Amino acid sequence: MMTIAAVGYGLAALLFAVLALLLLTQWRGRPKGGYLLAATAVSAVWAGLNAYQIVDPVVPSPVLSAAEALRSFAWLLFLLVVLEPIAARSPGYRRALLGGRLLLVLLVAVVLLAPGGVDPLADATTQAAAGDLGLIAELLLAIAGMALVEQLLRNTPVERRWTIKFLCIGLGAVFVFDFYLYTDALLFRRVDREIWLARGVVNAMVVPLVAVAAARNPDWSMPLFVSRRAVLHTTAFFSAGVYMLLMALAGYYIKAYGGEWGAVLQTAFLFGAGVVLVAMLFSGQLRARVKVLINKHFFNYRYDYREEWLRLIEILTGRRSDQPLHERVIFAIGEIVESRGGLLWLCDEQGGCRLVAHFNHPEVTLPPQSASEPLAAFMEERRWVVNLEEYESNRPLYGSLTLPAWLAQVQDPWLIVPLMHNDRLRGFVVLMQSRAPQALNWENLDLLKTAGLQAASYLVLNQAAEALAEARQFEGFNRLSAFVMHDLKNLIAQLSLVATNAQRHKHNPEFVEDAIRTIENSVAKMNRLMAQLRTAIAPPNAEAVDLGGLLAGVVANHQRQQPAPRFDNGAGLVKVRADPDRLSAVLGHVIQNAQDATPPNGRIDVTLGHGDGQAIVTVRDTGAGMDEAFVRERLFRPFDSTKGLTGMGIGAYECREFVKSLGGWVEVESMPGRGTSFVIGLPLAAPAAHAV
Repeated sequence: MMTIAAVGYGLAALLFAVLALLLLTQWRGRPKGGYLLAATAVSAVWAGLNAYQIVDPVVPSPVLSAAEALRSFAWLLFLLVVLEPIAARSPGYRRALLGGRLLLVLLVAVVLLAPGGVDPLADATTQAAAGDLGLIAELLLAIAGMALVEQLLRNTPVERRWTIKFLCIGLGAVFVFDFYLYTDALLFRRVDREIWLARGVVNAMVVPLVAVAAARNPDWSMPLFVSRRAVLHTTAFFSAGVYMLLMALAGYYIKAYGGEWGAVLQTAFLFGAGVVLVAMLFSGQLRARVKVLINKHFFNYRYDYREEWLRLIEILTGRRSDQPLHERVIFAIGEIVESRGGLLWLCDEQGGCRLVAHFNHPEVTLPPQSASEPLAAFMEERRWVVNLEEYESNRPLYGSLTLPAWLAQVQDPWLIVPLMHNDRLRGFVVLMQSRAPQALNWENLDLLKTAGLQAASYLVLNQAAEALAEARQFEGFNRLSAFVMHDLKNLIAQLSLVATNAQRHKHNPEFVEDAIRTIENSVAKMNRLMAQLRTAIAPPNAEAVDLGGLLAGVVANHQRQQPAPRFDNGAGLVKVRADPDRLSAVLGHVIQNAQDATPPNGRIDVTLGHGDGQAIVTVRDTGAGMDEAFVRERLFRPFDSTKGLTGMGIGAYECREFVKSLGGWVEVESMPGRGTSFVIGLPLAAPAAHAV
């Protein structure tokens, strides 16, 4: 028993010290906060002394009596300060409180000056020798405490009593217990040890009530923060402990009075009690009821908005759940009011709304609805959360709203939450009944509407992402088509040149042979282009390519047009990994552009070099050139051409994108009237072998 008592007083000392520390760190100099801080600090010292006395009884009786009197005096003085606003309205009441202060000082002085003091652990003879004066003073302090608690509760307006009811309950319990303790002590001329030993546990239980009262009265000291999660877990832990204690007592009596089957019945009973406890701890309905009880009776507001917002964001972003977004929206909004599940409707740009998801609800097939239907129009206009229970009991509140017939197919419908975005109804969530019955007020409804706004933004963003992905697929196909048409244009130009010269050189065997090779090459390229169009992607055809030989062939193909390009291979055998056809087309386009921009008497030089693990291709002409702004802003912009109807404006863009896909780079140096240098860098596929 002594050990339990020491733990009780020690726990009271710890809790009072923690509360005092919280009050001290957040104290802003408010007078009431100072008195509350002093009362909790004195109580911590008082409880600590008593705990130490139980473990090692060396504390003198006068010291214990002084701590006892100062602890009662501190709480009574705090109550007098709290009652001051009432005294300010009544001169008589103010005089009564002043007399009360003088009486308290007198009673404390009596306790301090009483011979021998009050030592509950001393034997009956020693306590009787100390006299009754100290006990009478302590009893009068307890009576004064009960009277002040009653005055505080009586004179507080009804609408404000929720702010002080836990303080009155806690301090009232303390003073009632003291009254019982000292009444018994006066009757039997000694302090009952067992009653005194239980006093520490009683005072420890009072600390949370005082903390809640402090949180509800910021003018006392500060807006004390008590975590709802901590309160919930503490309540669950404490309740589980009380439950197991009761079950252990029941098991003891089963074993004691169960006869020869007592031990077996006790084991079975305790095992069953444990299973029931686990089931209760994992019960969503029980947890919801406890949360509603705690939020309703212990906090100013029903929600910890920081935790609610973080939870909402974590669910919507998929960090807490891997379900599809539509189901996460239902779950996130339903958790606010402990709903079991629901349905999600989304509205499109054409004004139609359709059922897209359900969560913890049987699958149902409901027809699409128009956004002009009464329910959708009502939510878009008023942005209300439709409470179906309130609708049934107070229909005039909802005006001419008529609920749709499909609600009859929804299981236990309760709330309809609008999902608004940019002043438009983007959808709505139909929630099922809550796990725990609860009355909704402005706080629940505002949080539901705010969560609906956030969920609507995620849904709109998701729709935009899906539309963007679809648009990118079309964009990729269109871009590929543009590249294919650009290559076809070049092939048509080659075939047109063959057709133009056929009448004049058709009897020349060399021309015929060259024309056949050109046509075969064009047919092969057109077949590859058709294959790309069918698959909508360019086939991966990368291989090690002799860049010098490929460049020589490209330059030879452009010898018919003036000025004819000249090729200088200064790197020898250089290989890069690329699709040879596409690389030939890209390099041919660069040379063709140089020829188009250079007069017939100009010059075009194509050189091949290497350095730092890269092959360097330079196409330099003496043509018209370009200014810096054109190179920076227009040269590589797709579908921006300076050739009028004969150009498509994607050649330079295709060149840069293709080279970048190979891990290379493109640089352009140009000046009006002085020509252009087009420099292409490509990573080497193998070390360069220098020509001898």
